[in-house]
Amino acid sequence: MERAARAFVDAVQVGDLCSGVVAGVTAVGDVTVTVDGFADRPLGRISSSNLTRHRFGRARVEDAGVGRRVTGEVVAVDRRCGLIGLALIADGDRELWAFLRGVRRGDRCSGTVAAVERFGVFVDLDDGPRHPVFPGVGFISPVEVSWRRFDDLGEVVRSGQRLTAEVLGPDVYNGEVRLSLKALRPDPFRRFALDVRVGRALSGTVTALVPFGFFVRVADGVEGLVHRDEPLRGLQVGDDVDVVVTEIDLDRRRLTLARPD
Repeated sequence: MERAARAFVDAVQVGDLCSGVVAGVTAVGDVTVTVDGFADRPLGRISSSNLTRHRFGRARVEDAGVGRRVTGEVVAVDRRCGLIGLALIADGDRELWAFLRGVRRGDRCSGTVAAVERFGVFVDLDDGPRHPVFPGVGFISPVEVSWRRFDDLGEVVRSGQRLTAEVLGPDVYNGEVRLSLKALRPDPFRRFALDVRVGRALSGTVTALVPFGFFVRVADGVEGLVHRDEPLRGLQVGDDVDVVVTEIDLDRRRLTLARPD
């Protein structure tokens, strides 16, 4: 049996699918899996870093679901130790896995916002299967929702809203399709950078006071920072101010401003 297990590990390739049963949790929090056909010892291991958004959470022996069947994608092979590293793929849901394998970066997906959470937006995709754990198979992280700054996701999207987003790629660890709303919208900073040069005088509105200065909105979706070595002079959020452009960093989308002399 050990020779057969070794032969299996030698033959397996990254990207293969393996099913089995959760055997337990290691001292470092990895979940071990007894791969189908090899009951003598667990050959599969799911790193704890790949479990943070699954039902396992921070894996413990008492809540790791020992005995539960799982299906994973092979993401690493340690032939010296005779082990394979796995990433969960939606709790073994093959319909979902087939869907994830079919999406490509740059595709467009439409659906309905299923839930708006602090950490992102779940989308129930029109052409996608149901997710066994999450409210929707599509997921938009906060940074991909809008080019414009916002304090709460609820300011930009709401549950029940219809939307179309661009696919960033499949996330096999969470069984999701990562989406971007802002990818389908023009970047206002790039448009601003085409029209404005260093030294340009502008008027804007103070949007935030921070320990290192204050931010000023100088165009729709475009804010710049006035560093704290510039005097605040009793400014408050909402005040109108005159500023001068001192630096435009297009790659990092950063605008630096100064108060006029």
